[in-house]
Amino acid sequence: MSKNVEQAKVLIVDDEKMNLDVLVGLLKPHYRTVAAKSGEQAFKRLEIPPLPDLILLDIMMPGMDGYEVCRKLKDDKATRDIPIIFITGKNDVQYEAKGFQAGAVDYITKPFSPLIALARVKTHIELKRRGDMLERLAGLDGLTGIPNRRQFDQFLAAEWKRSIRYNHTISLIIMDIDYFKLYNDHYGHADGDDCLKKVAKSISRTVIRSTDLSARYGGEEFACILPETDFDGAMATADRIMKAILGLGIPHEKSHISDHVTVSIGVASLSPQENEKPHLFD
Repeated sequence: MSKNVEQAKVLIVDDEKMNLDVLVGLLKPHYRTVAAKSGEQAFKRLEIPPLPDLILLDIMMPGMDGYEVCRKLKDDKATRDIPIIFITGKNDVQYEAKGFQAGAVDYITKPFSPLIALARVKTHIELKRRGDMLERLAGLDGLTGIPNRRQFDQFLAAEWKRSIRYNHTISLIIMDIDYFKLYNDHYGHADGDDCLKKVAKSISRTVIRSTDLSARYGGEEFACILPETDFDGAMATADRIMKAILGLGIPHEKSHISDHVTVSIGVASLSPQENEKPHLFD
């Protein structure tokens, strides 16, 4: 198995200790395994990051059965994309159909072949990883490699809600490259693309907190989201960005304000309130 798959996390949920022991013993040499003896305990395990890459879920359990656990997981945005494989002793088409309707991706009947079970787990983890990779790529700008407008909007919406919940200030920095059209017309689009990549890299190196996001907002525009940052803190970051980009020393003979590439920057800070939307930053 590849290194990425070996590092995957699998949550195993079964109320019978013997079944748990068998599955943990089968998967532990290849994956990071976490066990739960009930649906309720499974949700407690899910509170401990990172989320699993796959869940093996028994159907017949006291209290919350597997179907209910599966439906709850699929109703939660945080867990809906985790693939779930049902494991059960019920060899019946109706049970299998009900499992798929609840949101499962596969169904393993006990007693099962260890090789088949392992192969199915491996397949669904690889599919999950590929899907995650495609999702990440969809959120990146194709030219600069930094987050794009789509990821920016999603991140802003999430941080906006979090700022409301915890009564935090959130700051936004918007910038564009000065006289970039003239730069493109004079130096050509190839050099223009190279300029955009250098500016994007410089911004990313300056905005270094893991909680922040820098993105290509569109064209020659870039933006940064700074959670839990007041106006003074955002202004200090904006000043560092301006100095870093000027420090690149990219010649710009057609600029009306400098011999080198510069950016114009706008900064806004806000403590979001209930019923306010992120468009207030516009």
